[in-house]
Amino acid sequence: MDINFNKNEDHNKLLVSELKQKLAKVKLGGGEERIGKLHAKGKMTARERIDYLLDKNSKYIEIGAFAGEDMYHEHGGCPSGGVVVKIGFVSGKQCIVVANDATVKAGAWFPITGKKNLRAQELSIENRLPIIYLVDSAGVYLPMQDEIFPDKEHFGRIFRNNAVMSSMGITQISAVMGSCVAGGAYLPIMSDEALIVNKTGSIFLAGSYLVKAAIGETIDNETLGGATTHCEISGVTDYKAKDDKDALDTIKNIMSKIGDFDTAGFNRSKPSKPTENPQEIYGILPKARNEQYDMMEIIKRLVDDSDFEEYKAGYGQTILTGYARIDGWAVGIVANQRKIVKTKKGEMQFGGVIYSDSADKATRFIANCNQKKIPLVFLQDVTGFMVGSKSEHGGIIKDGAKMVNAVSNSVVPKFTIVVGNSYGAGNYAMCGKAYDPRLIYAWPSAELAVMGGAQAAKVLLQIETASLKNKGETLSEEDEKALYDKIKARYDRQISPYYAAARIWTDGIIDPMETRNVISMGIEAANHAPIEKKFNLGVIQA
Repeated sequence: MDINFNKNEDHNKLLVSELKQKLAKVKLGGGEERIGKLHAKGKMTARERIDYLLDKNSKYIEIGAFAGEDMYHEHGGCPSGGVVVKIGFVSGKQCIVVANDATVKAGAWFPITGKKNLRAQELSIENRLPIIYLVDSAGVYLPMQDEIFPDKEHFGRIFRNNAVMSSMGITQISAVMGSCVAGGAYLPIMSDEALIVNKTGSIFLAGSYLVKAAIGETIDNETLGGATTHCEISGVTDYKAKDDKDALDTIKNIMSKIGDFDTAGFNRSKPSKPTENPQEIYGILPKARNEQYDMMEIIKRLVDDSDFEEYKAGYGQTILTGYARIDGWAVGIVANQRKIVKTKKGEMQFGGVIYSDSADKATRFIANCNQKKIPLVFLQDVTGFMVGSKSEHGGIIKDGAKMVNAVSNSVVPKFTIVVGNSYGAGNYAMCGKAYDPRLIYAWPSAELAVMGGAQAAKVLLQIETASLKNKGETLSEEDEKALYDKIKARYDRQISPYYAAARIWTDGIIDPMETRNVISMGIEAANHAPIEKKFNLGVIQA
């Protein structure tokens, strides 16, 4: 191995170490003191509940672990969005589990909490996966009610989705394991079956203090909306549990009796590991985001037997397309090639840039995968489409539009891994969040933005200096450098994968070694939803 490999390896392993440290902090939720108070009440934390519920030693993936990261400082923060979401297996059935974290503002809903809950329901709807809600929430976080209450994709959309999912035949089970108040009280009751934990669970539209203020009635919360009330008087809930574990055991029993599902029929053979060492990804992926490398070497370390059947290998070489298997599942891979390539005409093409021929190739390959019912995997390391008079005259916009059209209208499930750069329209063409990937994860090396930090800082600096010049003012060389550094620092923070994950532009950040599991779990989930539409590109410019 050369010195660059070793430098890359050290850098990328350091990024993964930082990721693990951040995850460890996130998993503490509101902190050890609040966890202790929860335990003193005989309650489990959100993560403990999920860990107990999921089958032992089974695979799972987490959605939105970094939601809310470095946000809401003035409100004390909202680790993991105040809710934990995982896709895993309960009694052998793949499902989604959503658990309010009562150590974070008593499980109250911040704007990002609503977005994360809606993402969980979206995954359930797209993949026809059963969903389990472990409810322990004080309801809407009132200081920010205007950002969570009334709009289409706010709090109320959750209950609308409950109704739609029920009509679709998607199993929904709720366990009330703490507070469940006001509008939030509808969620468990709109589920197929509802459980409540005795003495710690409660459901009511208004608590005892508000009842006293509103109608003058004096009543305690347990009598108003506790387990005995709702299981024996109102009939609102279906099962009364003695404690958290009893409730979770009941859910396991219910899940064990659910019938089988119709499959989409995606092809799967016996899984096998890559023959090339996946750990070498750390040394292949360059430390600097503008350096070249061979994406084919990354692919070989992600796919079964390191076997990749390349499609149109000699054409449109800045995008790699081809067939492979990941954990046994047949996949079509669309990946940005990051090394400089030479065309048959002797022209040099920059790695990571989408040219007309590569866009054309990708469009045709995506259409082939749709025809063959093969899930698509996008590996993003893209700086955008090629610019300049030659590209414009050659119809780069037309060819790029074809690729975007194919990605948009694809009916097979799509999965996106942001390996490195994800800039500008390249993000769109390579199936960014706006193009409905079933799952989208980033490696710690990822950057998501309109353009890179240095380029953006230069553009913004030019705009700023031009504005000052119009006012008759000029900047010294020293002041200009200080302004550039300030702009670049702000922009660099915004292109960080953690900035994107905090806002759920991605489903999370993963160690590259977790990529195979994420894609495999995603395809297994997608296999629950038979494809009902036919692939149609619509109207495109020839």
